[in-house]
Amino acid sequence: MPLPRPAFLQLPVLVLDLLLQRLQFNGCPLLRALIISQVYHRILLLRFWVGTMSARHQVFENGLEQVELLPATNDDHGGVIVEMEGAMGSEVFATLLRASVSEWRRQGKKGVWIKLPIGLANLVEPAVKEGFCYHHAEPDYLMLVYWIPDTSSTIPLNASHRVGIGAIVLNDKRELLVVQEKSGIFQDTGVWKIPTRVVEEELFNLQGENLFMAAKREVKEETGIDTEFQEILAFRQSHKVFFQKSDLFFICMMRPLSFDIEKQELEIAAAQWMPLEEYADQPSTQKHKIFKCIAELCSAKMQGDYTGLSHLRITSAFNNNFSYLYLNSRDLNVSSNSSDQS
Repeated sequence: MPLPRPAFLQLPVLVLDLLLQRLQFNGCPLLRALIISQVYHRILLLRFWVGTMSARHQVFENGLEQVELLPATNDDHGGVIVEMEGAMGSEVFATLLRASVSEWRRQGKKGVWIKLPIGLANLVEPAVKEGFCYHHAEPDYLMLVYWIPDTSSTIPLNASHRVGIGAIVLNDKRELLVVQEKSGIFQDTGVWKIPTRVVEEELFNLQGENLFMAAKREVKEETGIDTEFQEILAFRQSHKVFFQKSDLFFICMMRPLSFDIEKQELEIAAAQWMPLEEYADQPSTQKHKIFKCIAELCSAKMQGDYTGLSHLRITSAFNNNFSYLYLNSRDLNVSSNSSDQS
């Protein structure tokens, strides 16, 4: 069945053409521009009307109306994932979303995830009006969620922790590699500290940064010293630190491969090899418990009285993806992957 054409589109194009020709010969550029804008306006209205009607009525088959739905894939927990890509008007999207949720409810689906690229920010408001909530945001997209059943939602919360590392680098002279920072809470305090950084979730378009990679990269960036990861000596957990998120801070033992310091100019005010005793005697080391523990860890490692956790590369039996397990390989008699120093 053909769709009826709305009345506002009935203005004949031939009449507009004749008006344009007459105005052109009579030297009326202002009126000619006005007529052109009216034509353009009606073209936009036509495109919107066709898009809206096609969203509501796709085809007829066996006398039954087939309603178009948003493209979606099933997740592993009885829900669906919608990844929007192409441009779409907010009214068209709202119509498709209502029809889709209704169909997913009929199918017994549970959670609905909608990933909106930053270029489709116009679709956020209609999604929220349909009951969707923010789940998390990244630089290039926003994720919204909706729980369909009349039960408590089991949609997992957004990631709750930030991960950071600190790098202990000791040379054969019982000297510790330390820096003074140009910004942050230790700016202009004269405090010498070990290199630290936040682990990057997406590094150079990779699927995340491993702890030992982060430690190597931070030492290299701040001091110019090449290192090899040896062990995780300890870690600290704290809460409500960064935007009310929890924080995991891993202290890594690194072996220096070079010794000539080239400090980073942007973030580092100074860098040096400092005798461990001098580091331990700093007022800041005595004041801050974690600084004091770092000094004690250094002493224990040099005396051979402390064993940390080395990294072991393992492969998942589900999807063949690899990851790293950190363990006491010496006492467990398991060889770590020293070759994975990428």
